[in-house]
Amino acid sequence: MKQRIFGWITTLIGIVMALAVIEVTAIAWLFVEDGHYTPAAELYERTQNTYVRDLTKGTACRYVDTLFPHPYLAFVHHNNPPCGLEYVNKIGLFGDDYPVVKRTDRYVILLTGGSVASQMAQNWMSPPAPKYLEEELNKNYVSPNGRPFEVLNGGDGAWKQPQAFILFSLYATSVDAVVTLDGFNEYYSFWPGAEERLESPNSNFLEVNPFVADENFGDAAIGWVIGRVAGVLSENAVLGRSHAAYMIIRGIESVAKSKDVFKSKKKTTLRGLFEMPEEIRKDHDLAFAVQLSLYQKYERGIEAIAKDNGIKTAYFLQPVPAYGKVLTEEEKKVAGNLAYGELYRRIVAGMMTLRDKGLPIFDLGDVVQGHSETLYADHIHFYRKMPTGESPGYQIMAVRMAEKIAETWGLQRKKQ
Repeated sequence: MKQRIFGWITTLIGIVMALAVIEVTAIAWLFVEDGHYTPAAELYERTQNTYVRDLTKGTACRYVDTLFPHPYLAFVHHNNPPCGLEYVNKIGLFGDDYPVVKRTDRYVILLTGGSVASQMAQNWMSPPAPKYLEEELNKNYVSPNGRPFEVLNGGDGAWKQPQAFILFSLYATSVDAVVTLDGFNEYYSFWPGAEERLESPNSNFLEVNPFVADENFGDAAIGWVIGRVAGVLSENAVLGRSHAAYMIIRGIESVAKSKDVFKSKKKTTLRGLFEMPEEIRKDHDLAFAVQLSLYQKYERGIEAIAKDNGIKTAYFLQPVPAYGKVLTEEEKKVAGNLAYGELYRRIVAGMMTLRDKGLPIFDLGDVVQGHSETLYADHIHFYRKMPTGESPGYQIMAVRMAEKIAETWGLQRKKQ
């Protein structure tokens, strides 16, 4: 009996020692990568951008678990258990419900784009975070109808054109004005060798539409399960502080992301619907011109529908960490590879030519130039203080946007 107990103790000590060695090895590996010691909790923060992370923080749910298929917009969010999100309105976006007809007691602006537009418009946090653009407009300007401004959230994570164009088309008769804030998510379609047209939906569409996955549903399911396992591990009280566990989760995430769920042997596929001809892909300048013309087409489409409905417009190209700001050491850690800067600025220059066609379009690339404080929280989103959601970066951008909107729409400034 004593020998058996001694054997158990020896085995337990061996397991503990082995785990300790693995943990120390992981710490050493990550120390070499970062050049300094980084707490595991901070490492976990890097596994997702701030928009995605904030939506699932404190739960085992993954971002894809919060999504819901939409017949026209590809994907939105839901408020169904167990992974539903609060403050999701009837059309699956964060913020107030959209009016069916134009309100007479408000001047309603639809702010549309990706996750940055969503955070600028109406945040989901409780207590409610600042509605940056709405508050800036109401503080300093008189609306065209003399009523308070109301800014509706028309953006969501990973959205890009034509989602903004489609959303506005659906609700053009319900609002007084439309403002777009985009550019970064569209940029991914401009990568040299990109195989799909600008309109090709983000992979989130396939994740919430298993029928489309068809023969690839197994890969999609594997990716979903792997992601859920990673979420459970990261929220564990012990493993959430383990560098070794972080290394495992990082590997799991890498495997999930490497699953090419778009591959298929069938003749009609999701990729095929939006495939860019090979002869165009090979000519990078031609491919750039094609994608730019598509991007411009949807902004011009918004303008055409707006004019037909007597709606005011303004278009903004969002700032990025790769341009317009000397990054702090904290920002450099989270901003990622900045090599995209030149290509992104080329896209911005191409979109700015729409001014020649009468579109009120503005470049926000220099909006935080000269600011030495930490503003960026990741590769595109501005830092927000928790739990209030206050953000110096978004406030700075709201001021600039409000100024340009007032200039374009002829708004009167309120007497202070």
